Amino acid sequence: MLQTTEFALLRRIAAVQADSRAPSLVAAVIRDGAIAWTGARGKVDGQTPTTDVQYRIGSITKTFIAVLVMRLRDEGRLDLNDPLDKHVPGTSFGEVTIAQLLSHTGGLTSESPGAWWERAEGGDWAALESSLATDAVRHRPGARFHYTNVGYGVLGELVARARGASWLEVLGTEILKPLEMARTTPAPTAPAALGWAVHPFADVLLNEPTPDSGAMAPAGQLWSTVTDLARWARFITGDTGDVLHPDTVAEMRTPIHVDDNDAWTMGYGLGFEAIRLGGRRLSGHSGSMPGFLASVLVDWRTGTGALAMANSTSGVPIVTMANELINIVEEHEPSLPAEWEPMTEADPELLALTGLWHWGPTPYLLRLLPEGWLRLAPVSGIGRQSRFRPATKDTWTGLDGYYAGETLKLHRHADGSPSHLDLATFVFTREPYGTPEAVPGGVDTEGWRTREP
Repeated sequence: MLQTTEFALLRRIAAVQADSRAPSLVAAVIRDGAIAWTGARGKVDGQTPTTDVQYRIGSITKTFIAVLVMRLRDEGRLDLNDPLDKHVPGTSFGEVTIAQLLSHTGGLTSESPGAWWERAEGGDWAALESSLATDAVRHRPGARFHYTNVGYGVLGELVARARGASWLEVLGTEILKPLEMARTTPAPTAPAALGWAVHPFADVLLNEPTPDSGAMAPAGQLWSTVTDLARWARFITGDTGDVLHPDTVAEMRTPIHVDDNDAWTMGYGLGFEAIRLGGRRLSGHSGSMPGFLASVLVDWRTGTGALAMANSTSGVPIVTMANELINIVEEHEPSLPAEWEPMTEADPELLALTGLWHWGPTPYLLRLLPEGWLRLAPVSGIGRQSRFRPATKDTWTGLDGYYAGETLKLHRHADGSPSHLDLATFVFTREPYGTPEAVPGGVDTEGWRTREP
């Protein structure tokens, strides 16, 4: 990156570390599928921390659990609308669905009953389930967003039962090993930062405990490094390797519920936070455990992301800083649009379908995209538009916008030539109200007129 950009990034994290009195702070910017910049302030064991020093990442752990659940969904092992009781029977909240647990809309209590789980040695699943036997539901399932650490402890148990191994074993096999994230672990392995609380009225420190959270570990147990978390940032943008289809990750990023309805800035999808800051749409997750704060955010439209970790219990604006690092990069070195290249191949039959189609009198453009995908959008640019992925011969499935999940079907004349398009009962014809026999309700036999009779 340009020296001016790198200095601006370093200046920002230096100011945050000093103003927040963070014992140490590390950060990185990810661009074009790689780490573009890293920075560090403060000390770990008397040295400036490197990209290999571990910090506890807290609730970023939840994103890994969510990916494991979505892998089960994509394999057909579960449906997101399944009630929990189908996969983990016997709980007092078995009616809550998998999707509701992933999106914090199941209404479960935010914290596990008993001792403060983040600072106490955790028990096993039987102990957690027993503690939730009564009074576990705080809101009607689906009624509202209510962040629940308990919900992800439950999802960890679901993964373990589905795979016949602990969630940590499954995590290592299905995510960490394929993505080469060898320094992401359930307990610290040197070099690792100690977690500190900073006295509010004096520049002195208090060491924080880092116990094993047991059955609650899926909510916030993991430790990681700049290098590993940068790989995870790339995963969130869609660089998923063979771990998960990019379309599934896009589904996970999509907000299901928002925390502030008026002009929302914070929402939640299927395991990922959705954030709007300064006009930018971001996805990722933040994390906190006693002694540690962390954040990983990406702008998947530009491919720019940022991460930050600090070994301080509170006081460091970790999410805001990660967002500011993205903004600095985009302001100093705006992303270049992808270089246009012609498609490597185009089906002549699909090419013949492109061009003008009409919904009633309204003209739409059908464009051919790579791999046989289509895009249908109003000529004016205003109105419903979606991309469609091939499903079967002459049918496509909507991927986004109003028609997400709907079927676009090409109807043909008896001789095999294209007749009209049917999209969720909306009929598109080559001419305005052309192919009268296909238009619901028929077409006036007198045709177009110059004036009313």
